[in-house]
Amino acid sequence: MIKKRIRHLGRLREIVNAFTRHGFGYLMKELGLLDLLSVPKRLFLQGSETIEVLSTGERIRMFLEELGPTFIKIGQIASTRPDIIPLDIIQELVKLQDKVSAFPFSEVKKIIEEELADSLENSFREFQETPIAAASIGQVHYAVLPAGEQVAVKVQRPKLKHLIETDLEILKELARLADSRLEWARRYQVRDIVDELAMSIRRELDFEMEARNTEKIAAKFKDNPKVVIPKVFWDYTSAKVLTMEFIDGITLNEEEKLQKLGYDSKVLGETVVNTILQQILIDGFFHGDPHPGNLLVLPNGAIAFLDFGIVGRLSPEMRDHVASFVIALMRQNTDEVLQAISSMGVVPDDVNYEQLRMDVDLLREKYSDLSFKNMKIGQTITDLFSVAFQYKIKLPTDLTILGKTLLTMEGVVEKLDPDLSIIKIAEPFGKRLIMERYRPKTIIDKVWRRINEYGEMILEWPKTINEISAIMKKGRVKIELTTPELNQFIQRLNIISNRISFSITLLSFSIIMAGVIIGTSLSGQTPILLNKIPVVEIGFVIATGMFLWLLFSIFKSGKF
Repeated sequence: MIKKRIRHLGRLREIVNAFTRHGFGYLMKELGLLDLLSVPKRLFLQGSETIEVLSTGERIRMFLEELGPTFIKIGQIASTRPDIIPLDIIQELVKLQDKVSAFPFSEVKKIIEEELADSLENSFREFQETPIAAASIGQVHYAVLPAGEQVAVKVQRPKLKHLIETDLEILKELARLADSRLEWARRYQVRDIVDELAMSIRRELDFEMEARNTEKIAAKFKDNPKVVIPKVFWDYTSAKVLTMEFIDGITLNEEEKLQKLGYDSKVLGETVVNTILQQILIDGFFHGDPHPGNLLVLPNGAIAFLDFGIVGRLSPEMRDHVASFVIALMRQNTDEVLQAISSMGVVPDDVNYEQLRMDVDLLREKYSDLSFKNMKIGQTITDLFSVAFQYKIKLPTDLTILGKTLLTMEGVVEKLDPDLSIIKIAEPFGKRLIMERYRPKTIIDKVWRRINEYGEMILEWPKTINEISAIMKKGRVKIELTTPELNQFIQRLNIISNRISFSITLLSFSIIMAGVIIGTSLSGQTPILLNKIPVVEIGFVIATGMFLWLLFSIFKSGKF
């Protein structure tokens, strides 16, 4: 079956062997691949001593680095998903580096000429053969355009798309196989995770999309002299070649150099925070990887943002949910925290709400004595991810990118100025969000959206009712109710209903007996059944017995 579905058995063998070498051969065995591919048993013994002293996260990182660009990029993207991956593994994934050598200039020249449909000499007045940076996706060269503009040209690695598509095809097949054989793979929705990772990688392969992301963010800061976004030169840009304004500056991780040149670290930190918070809270479109290497300090103190291959998007509703989550933690309101979590993600039907509430209470208590000034936004989002992971609550991808962005930002700012309060800087943005939330136009827009939604629902009712009727006529309706402790609930309901019925019977019997007694009093005769049985006396005994039995059963249940 696997031979029919996967055409790249040579690469599959490399992947399976790498799994085995790094101590994950048992997974391949469970999938039935070891026997199928005749994996040598000696691979189980290779590096076994090293494996014993390495953590799972370390072995995963080494495994990904061995398999090259696709897997390195998968690891880097996965490091932004603490809602589906344990934090100890993420701590290793963030260490993944693009340890790749530069590819030959002859390949660079060939790709540029194919993509731009012109010779390299005609496209550029000057082109530096030695790259200034190299990564798994591509490498960057300094160049000068015919009009004299200095540019940075990012060129995609040759045959990279074919390699990545091959790897993604294999990973999808492995995920399908795992889903059919392993219960934990179904529980954690491994196939969906692989699909999501594949989509993210394909986005990064499209340099035109990165260029559009760059221009979209640049438009928001065109009047801000403290922020610089490189200009895109579209005539020299394609899906595999990205030509942008060359910006020469000092990266934020060169702390000693910044200090020697007299830059104010506090001002730099405030600029970084203000810029990223505006992108997140106001624009809803933000840089997804603002690590120090992607942030340059220019001679005038401005901050330049580079590399927009990964971006995040937040709808107005999601921004509200994130704000509500943070506010609920500060207000010590468990119900509001639960509501915010439910609004942000998909909560499984079988979630244990009682346990979830207990863990949210613990999370709330963590922030009970924390001042607003000392609160870290990134940490609160990380805590949210921990809860989500524990209860398999599926969060949107952009929300996890947000968490990674905030954590990265806090790490950058903490090195620049440990005393800088991000929450204090965020306060004006929060006030603006609150004003926006309660602005009449915003309220009217929300109400109008709801009216449209309900209107569409009402219009769909006849069709839906017809479909349900057709299904019912065919006898294909199956109703299943699943509720925690449902059996106990039904038993209690039965007891209550029986007691109510018994009480009604006793009341009815008492009313009848009262009627007989009143009738006897008015007629002056004692009612006798069949000339021998005294009706009143017997009825009184029966009613008294029923009443005493009812009292006894209530006291016995302890629910008086």
